[in-house]
This record gives sequence, C-alpha cells and structure tokens, in this order.
Amino acid sequence: MKLNLLLNSLFVLISFTVLGQEEIEKTIEKEINEIVIPDSLAYAKNYSPRIQRLINDPLTPSRAAFYSAIIPGFGQAYLGKVWKIPIIYAAMGTSYYYYNLQNNQMKEYRTAYKKRQNGIFNDRFLEKDIPITTEQLLIGMDFHKNYRDIAMLLLAASYMLNILEANVSAHLLQFNVNEDLSIAPDLIFDERQSSIRLALKF
Repeated sequence: MKLNLLLNSLFVLISFTVLGQEEIEKTIEKEINEIVIPDSLAYAKNYSPRIQRLINDPLTPSRAAFYSAIIPGFGQAYLGKVWKIPIIYAAMGTSYYYYNLQNNQMKEYRTAYKKRQNGIFNDRFLEKDIPITTEQLLIGMDFHKNYRDIAMLLLAASYMLNILEANVSAHLLQFNVNEDLSIAPDLIFDERQSSIRLALKF
C-alpha cells in the first residue's frame, strides 16, 4: 500500500514536472512569437509615385551623383531633399569666400614686394604704425598663400561631399523598402561544440 502510494505520488510529481516544463516551453515560445511577429519592424509609409519610381529604379544612385557633379545640389533636388541644398551652397560659398579673401591678400603682399624690389616704396604697408619690412612681405605672402590653398581644398572637399551625399542618400532611399522587416532568431545547440551560436534570419 505504501509502495503504491509512493509510486502514485512519484507519478503525479513527474506528470506535474513534465506538464510544468511543457507550460514553460509554451510560455517561452509565446514570448518569442510576441517579440518576433511578422512585420513587427515594418512601418506604413505612403510614398509619392515619383519617390516610388526612384526607389524601384536601380540607376537612381548613379543619376543623383551625376546630377550633383554637374550642378551642386541638383542630385539632392532630384531625390526630393531640397532642404540640403542651402547647406551645400553655404559650405561651398564660405570656402570660396575665404579662398578669394586670402588670394587677394596674397596678391597685395606680392605686388608690394615686387614694387619694393623695383625701388618703388609707396605701398600701404609702409603707412602702418609699425611699417612692414620687405622680408615680412614675403612671410605675409606665404601665410596668405597657405590659407588660400586650404580654402581651395575645403571648396573641393565640399564639392566632392555633395556628390557623395547624393549617392549615399539615393542608396539609403532604396535600402530596406520591403514592408516585411521581421526578424526570426534561431538558437542552434551543437552537441559537438561547447558553445552556442545565435543566428538571425531576415
């Protein structure tokens, strides 16, 4: 009788343990399904027909870069991102302004230096409280020449970044346009290895 009671109790305990484990597995599966539901990361976005054509056209990035190479900012306008055009022209305009300023200063120093070499001493640098010597004119000319070259490099960099930005924006416009962006994690247990591998399926 006691053995029967003990076996029955053991059977009930094992049954509860198995049922409890199944319930735990079901709960885990349910939680995973709640986290990873189809289209959980998708978002509804209504694109205009023109933007939809740009997304579907594989040549959009090349065209955007080409248009920006011909006219800075035109590639951004082609993609419908006209708010970037003032930033592009501000960067290029500032670079050109400093290039022009430093270039004029360099020319003024050079002209004064050449005049003094020819015996003409009527430049404005002699009218200062501390007159600038001929050797200092050479130093000033080199100083402004260096900053002129830096401004020229910044102008070229602004132009190249304008082309690159148009190309990257077009690529990002075409990136992950499918509405099904769900992720399915898959835990893989390998008995031959002592590690766990986590695979994400998109």
